[in-house]
Amino acid sequence: MKTVVCFGDSNTWGYCADTQARYGRNERWAGVLRNMLGDEYLVIEEGLNGRTTVWDDPIEGYKNGKEYLIPCLETHKPLDLIIIMLGTNDLKKRFSLSAFDIANGAGVLVKIAQKSETGPDGNPPKVLLLAPPPITQLTNFAAMLEGAGPKSKLFSQEYTQVAQENDCEFLDTAGIIVSSDVDGVHFDVDEHRKLGEAVAAKVREII
Repeated sequence: MKTVVCFGDSNTWGYCADTQARYGRNERWAGVLRNMLGDEYLVIEEGLNGRTTVWDDPIEGYKNGKEYLIPCLETHKPLDLIIIMLGTNDLKKRFSLSAFDIANGAGVLVKIAQKSETGPDGNPPKVLLLAPPPITQLTNFAAMLEGAGPKSKLFSQEYTQVAQENDCEFLDTAGIIVSSDVDGVHFDVDEHRKLGEAVAAKVREII
């Protein structure tokens, strides 16, 4: 059995913009991925609302993805693949980050996984980096994410560059899904399905 860890934020956790609750187990993209891959794969969901790439959040706290990544990998080893989709929360105005810095924050996580011994036989797991889709029209998160829209549109090119520099697998979600019109940040259930299906196809290519 192949083990896959999905490491992300509220969109991996399955936050529903309409209800502000969690999508069902088979509705969120990691659940769709699990169902598409079948019994030969163990898909582990590691989504946390508000998680950043490498930054400490002075308001929410306990959101730094870098601090939790090694414990996460050690907990689930041996794993064959880690899928990383983070960066949207780094767009919060309080961090004052460019798309370049955000993508390179994700790159730090890629490097950590690649240097770990948490894959089969003490080798590193394979890494699949996902660039989050651009933010659309913001509503209830408008103040917190002021100025985030234009930066998020640069994710495709910046994350592509990071993936190439780190020689890891890459998928640009902007060509697959769009963020919800309800809040501009989270994914509607149909987008979760599309993403899960696309990631499943990619995972089969990798392992």
